Amino acid sequence: MKPRLSKKRDAAMTLFEVGVVIAIVMILVVVLLPMLANSHRKVSKLGCVNNLKQIGLAYRIWEGDNGDNYPMGISVTNGGSMEMVATGNVVQTFLVMSNELSTPKILNCPEDKARNPAMNFGGLANSNISYFVGVDVTNSSNPQLILSGDSNFQIGGVPVKSGLQPFGTNSSVAWTAARHIKTLPASSIAAGNIGLNDGSVQSTALPLYKFLRDTGVATNRFAFP
Repeated sequence: MKPRLSKKRDAAMTLFEVGVVIAIVMILVVVLLPMLANSHRKVSKLGCVNNLKQIGLAYRIWEGDNGDNYPMGISVTNGGSMEMVATGNVVQTFLVMSNELSTPKILNCPEDKARNPAMNFGGLANSNISYFVGVDVTNSSNPQLILSGDSNFQIGGVPVKSGLQPFGTNSSVAWTAARHIKTLPASSIAAGNIGLNDGSVQSTALPLYKFLRDTGVATNRFAFP
């Protein structure tokens, strides 16, 4: 038997149809990429907030095992970080709480692209830490004290340097995106997260002096990494 030959020709896309498909794909890319980027930013922001909550919890656990005091309220000779943090040393406080923190990755905000997380506590340095330490917060008695938070502060338009920095309630302190500039959108470029002593985390663009006033303390001292 002779094989039958189909009268139908193989269908092929015309140049016009190819162009339409390419145009649709490009439109989808333009529409979906910003959505994916926003989703990533939201995940990063939540990661930073969760880190600060875990740090706050680590303080509480450490306090329960050390006479109701945080590391900042106990001398170095007794296993705390009092003298070290008073000089602006951030690393020592977190090293003291290494068991409670479990991993040094908690100390690095996912939005902070200028710093990389440490792989272990033995190699922990300022360059791995995104958060400041409230030097004078020695226990959990005052819930409105600022225990920790993002270190992207500026004073008079200049980003703060590593070390000890005192802030009065009228200090010209504000947020800056100097350490988060690669990921923060323009609408929230002057924003950050504050970890309060009650365990809550405030993600805000509000002026920092408002939080300083709420502490009820004339001067708040922070140690910056």
